[in-house]
This record gives sequence, C-alpha cells and structure tokens, in this order.
Amino acid sequence: MSNIAFEQVIKVGCGADVHKETIVATIRRSDSDFETRTFSCYTSSLIELREWCQSCGVTHFAMESTGIYWKPVFNILEESDMKIILVNARHVKNVPGHKTDKKDSIWLSKLLLSGLLKGSFIPPADIRELRDLVRYKKKVTEQRSSEKNRVIKTLEDCNIKLSSVLTNVDGSVGERLIHDIIEGEGDPEKLIKHYHGRIKKSRTEFKLALAGRLTPHHRLMLKMVKRSIEDKDKLIADLEKEIDQKVEKYNDQIIRLQTIDGVGRDSAITIISEVGADMSQFPNEKHFSSWAGMSPGSNESGGKKKVPKQSKETPT
Repeated sequence: MSNIAFEQVIKVGCGADVHKETIVATIRRSDSDFETRTFSCYTSSLIELREWCQSCGVTHFAMESTGIYWKPVFNILEESDMKIILVNARHVKNVPGHKTDKKDSIWLSKLLLSGLLKGSFIPPADIRELRDLVRYKKKVTEQRSSEKNRVIKTLEDCNIKLSSVLTNVDGSVGERLIHDIIEGEGDPEKLIKHYHGRIKKSRTEFKLALAGRLTPHHRLMLKMVKRSIEDKDKLIADLEKEIDQKVEKYNDQIIRLQTIDGVGRDSAITIISEVGADMSQFPNEKHFSSWAGMSPGSNESGGKKKVPKQSKETPT
C-alpha cells in the first residue's frame, strides 16, 4: 500500500509521528524527494522543527492526534504560516507489520502531499482555554457531589438517617445539623430544634432519625469532608468568574442557544466551549452530528444491518 503512487496536490508538506518524548518528522517534496529527522519534545526542539519546516518551504503540516502530546506541538507551530492538519490515527493506518515511527512519518507525509488527509476540528485558542475551564469545573463539581455523598455515607455509618427525613441533606436544615454534630452535639433532644413545619416527616420520626451512635472518628470524617466541600465551592466560584469573562463576547450566541428547549446558560456555555461559535467549520448539520459522535454509520453485511455503537470519544 505504501508503494502506491498518488497524484500530488501539495508542493511541500511535513508528516510527523508524535510521541511523549520524540517527534519523527518527514518533509516531502515529491514521491522520491523526502527527508526525515527526529526531534525531542522540549520547547527548544519544537522551535527547531518549526524553523526547519519554514526553511524548507513547508505549507502543510500533518500529525496524528496522539493523546495530549500533539497539543504542545500545535501550540508552537500555530505561530507559523503553515496549515496544521490534525488527523485521526484510525484513518491513516499503514500496512500492518514492520511498523516504525519513521515509516509512519513517511506514510503520513505521502498522504499529505496527495491531499488524502482530512483534518480534525481544532477551535481557536480562546475557545480551547474556555473548554479547559468548563471541563475542569465539571470535574470539580463531580468531586464535590462525591464528597456530599460521602457525608451521607458517614452519617449512615453512625445510623443517623438524615437522608430518610430530609428531601435535601444539602439544604439549610441539613447544614445546621451537620455543623452541630461536628461541633460535638449528638443529643436528638437538642438537635430537634432544627425541625420546622416544611419538613414532610413528623417531629417524632425526625427525632428518631437523629438518634445514632456517634464516635470521634465520625465527627473527624465529617469535619474533613465538609472542609473539602467548602474548598471545592470556592474553586467552582473562581472558575465561574473566569468562565464569565471568557464568554462575554459570545453573549449573543449563548442567548440564542438558550432558546432551545432544555438548554440553560450553563449548557449553552458548554456547547460554545466544545464547538466554538464558527459553524462554518462544519459543512452541514450531518457533519456536525457525526463529529459529535451522535450519527451512527452504516454497517451492512450479507443483507444484515448491524447497529453501531455510539462514539465514546471526546472531540479533540
């Protein structure tokens, strides 16, 4: 397959096989005129790669989307005039067997000059920064939810049934009860003062739920978990401030997205952070659906259709 001759549509291109510690790059001018060099992944070496490409008149640079290792390379090369093409490794597989980094780089450069590589969507720098903030906020929010579940688990461990009598343990009543328990109060007769008429369970049942076997270890666990939740609340608040600053210039798009049923401000911001605001990147809605992993492909053999699984890949 690597010996097949293709029509050349790009004058000078570079194909790179990117790894954690090395980059093998091949600059190709024709089917027989190419040169391969190996670079480290240090910034100084990436700058050397960029300068080598520029001195050779490279107009297009292609590399596989290998984990996160392509990102530093992209950030350095983005400062040049080259068109950077990030390709899915599954779409550029060479002939199996005798696989080497050099051969992968040479094969990639050959496909590049023939115009056979289709680049992945890479949003502009401000959208990539927004995406990092939004994804990190989601991760911290999940961690906070996990810690809140740990509070309930600890209370259950000492047989205090707050989750059985309160609709929301995170509410004001639950917070005051947990605060008193941490401070050393475990007498249901004194904790009952937090009961009020909006609680659906009876006063008697509420008091029964507060009678448990509290130990110093339980109080210590609750105290540490509460501190963790408070830290994450502060971190989420800081992230939200940064996100609000990043999306100021996208307010019109966010408002329009919220006209979609079920899409609130947070969801609209998430959409912008993943897709950006320039829909010209996608020829039509079908391409967009496919990129998002929501468009099933066609898989038919022997007259039988197989239902493909939904893509689990996170867009680059």
